[in-house]
Amino acid sequence: MPKALCNTLVSIRELTLTASPFLLLAALLLAAAYYLLDPNPPKRVVLATGPERSDYAEFGKRYAAALKRYGIEVVLQPTAGSADNLRRLQDPAEDVDFGFVQGGSGTVAGEDDDDGAAGADDASGNPAFELRSVGSLFYEPIWIFYREEAARRLPGRSLARLDQLKGWRVHLGERGDGAPRLMRKLLAANGFPAGVPPLDDLDETEAVVAFLAGKLDAIVLVAAPESPMVQMLLRTPKVRLYEFLQADAYERRFPYLHPVLLPRGVVDLARDIPVREMRLIAPTAMLVAREDTHPALVQLFVQAAARIHAGAGWFARPGQFPSAQGSEFPLDDEAERYYTKGRPFLQSWLPFWLANLIDRMWVVLFSIVAMLIPLSRVVPPLYQFRVRSRIFRWYRNLRRIEDRVSDPGASPADLLEEIEQLDARAGRILVPLSYAEELYNLRNHIDRVRAHLKARMEPAVSEGTAGAAKNR
Repeated sequence: MPKALCNTLVSIRELTLTASPFLLLAALLLAAAYYLLDPNPPKRVVLATGPERSDYAEFGKRYAAALKRYGIEVVLQPTAGSADNLRRLQDPAEDVDFGFVQGGSGTVAGEDDDDGAAGADDASGNPAFELRSVGSLFYEPIWIFYREEAARRLPGRSLARLDQLKGWRVHLGERGDGAPRLMRKLLAANGFPAGVPPLDDLDETEAVVAFLAGKLDAIVLVAAPESPMVQMLLRTPKVRLYEFLQADAYERRFPYLHPVLLPRGVVDLARDIPVREMRLIAPTAMLVAREDTHPALVQLFVQAAARIHAGAGWFARPGQFPSAQGSEFPLDDEAERYYTKGRPFLQSWLPFWLANLIDRMWVVLFSIVAMLIPLSRVVPPLYQFRVRSRIFRWYRNLRRIEDRVSDPGASPADLLEEIEQLDARAGRILVPLSYAEELYNLRNHIDRVRAHLKARMEPAVSEGTAGAAKNR
């Protein structure tokens, strides 16, 4: 070992050996806390979206890209729509963590569930998962498009109330989507019997084709304005959009519905579509998670939602979404933390994995440190004992030699040799400079015993010299 490392005030080796039991205890406690708290999120998450080419499917791709930067794979699971997403989220047999759910697509007590949604328990009788809202994302207006030809028999040659749809061929939406269930509630409020109009087996594209071909009188779409089908039908000649003149009344009856205004000319300024401001009603699309979803994943998803949905749109002001308001499910604790306090402070300065680890482990770290502080007071005396024991253990050998000096049967030459060996060993002892005094005291005591032994040997040597001279 280089002398520069030996001649130090503190022995790193002894200090490490002294503190190692406490460090090991802290490491074990940290490992146990890490195992129990599981602070880092899984690297794979499943997001239930919707039909291909739907707005849910397109938004799902944006979420996958947003979380990819954190090394998390978002598996997009195509579904029939909102009601199907709700069923999968509640079903313990389904591998789904998050899903887009439309406001009003939950089943109410006593409602006929004819579009394939799950109830409180799955088919095997296992209790369904509790769900938590990550937030409301955007408005999904109820677009009721009808053909001008179908409205010729109505007063004013236009559809003014939903009860006027009686006897019409209406497509309420695809099975598994949230639109049929939502429209059933609105039609029931307008005096429609349960199950009228009946559901068909057409998907969205097939229904639009049938509508344009004159096989349907009206078609209902519940979607964001970015939906390609909505954009196309808004520009199609001889297709009219139903205006909810009773929008405020619907809001009072159904809290998850919100009156929204479609501004004049917002669809096409050059063609002035629509030709006047129109009132619509809209539920909000929600991002919903299972109750056992990892909190760090919820934090990442709500941050991604803030980047994806914060912009202005046809119906939303800048920064209006995502929002903690307008959800039919309890707000997740991690999402509520984001809405009240914003992004965690450490994530602005540290990589996500490290910031998340500290954020979720700081209470445990503080507790471990608080527990180790009293125990650490034992380290200095233990360290002192370990270093001084390198020196003091040789005093036992020195005491044994000193006791034998007065023994007439002991050989002075042998004792002197033992003294020299002990002195040589003491010269090889390595201690920090702060303990050099004890080492020099040992060597000084060795010299004193050596001097005492030599003093006792001198008379014997003198007597032997005198006797030899007398014999001559």
